[in-house]
Amino acid sequence: MTRLAWVLGVVAVGAQISYPLTTGHARDGVTQAAVVLIAATCVVHAADTRGWRWTASLLAITVGGGLVVEAVGTATGLPFGHYAYADGRLGPVVAGVPVVIGLAWTAGAYPAWCAAQRVALGRRPVQVLLAAVGLASWDLYLDPQMVADGRWRWVPGFAALPGLPEIPLGNYLGWMVTAVLMMLALHVIPGADRAHADALPVWLYLWTWLGSALAQAAFLGLPVSASYGLAAMGVLGIPVLWSARRAVSATTAPAGHLLARWARASFGDRTLAGAAFGDAGRAAARRVAAAQRMPPSPDDHGDLRR
Repeated sequence: MTRLAWVLGVVAVGAQISYPLTTGHARDGVTQAAVVLIAATCVVHAADTRGWRWTASLLAITVGGGLVVEAVGTATGLPFGHYAYADGRLGPVVAGVPVVIGLAWTAGAYPAWCAAQRVALGRRPVQVLLAAVGLASWDLYLDPQMVADGRWRWVPGFAALPGLPEIPLGNYLGWMVTAVLMMLALHVIPGADRAHADALPVWLYLWTWLGSALAQAAFLGLPVSASYGLAAMGVLGIPVLWSARRAVSATTAPAGHLLARWARASFGDRTLAGAAFGDAGRAAARRVAAAQRMPPSPDDHGDLRR
């Protein structure tokens, strides 16, 4: 299923890239397709790396929990403020909430969870906090973009971030509280602390962080939300990039050796490296594995030729 997850992820990114090129009902369709494809990518990857039992719990917490909190929100104004979805813009509705919104919580939560696990190094409080910040920060992109296209709106009369008067400040606090609760729930699932080959969801997080900033600033006319989202998602994104830089630390090594290091660091084993890059990936990962089993010489500095 690894290849299927990668294919779904690539198609999802393609759908997101097409968003600025569409308008009206076509853009509504692209929005739904992108969310469904990213959620499907997350589900397939989670099932492949963590098993279907863990994945079922992920869906219960994010899709189920997301739909419940959104239904409460539209009915009571808590915890996001008083808002309503536009009719007929986002597909089937349950309790006043489009079903695709529940999938959006999965699409945001799982990449943030995996990215935080990459940098938390087994420290549970750090992982929960970073994952929650990563998920909640995504809303600094999401809500301004969806409000600008008329897919939902808030009742006027509230404090707001400078430059984003259409969205209440309390909405972001509601997102943070919800994100923390979701990440705490994910942490009690058996096997949550195990290390996995999470290159795909981590890359999805980085793509969302940097790609959304580019799209909103350059193509969608939303430079303010682009700035907020870039800064906030960078709280997790920058440590992820730093960890990747450390994983490929031997910058003076030949290109083939860097590929070997990168394949092993990103994919974790020969099977996954091969799934992504075929025989070249498997060979690169084998070279790194062999090098890691041998003590380096004093003047080696990570040479992988042995």
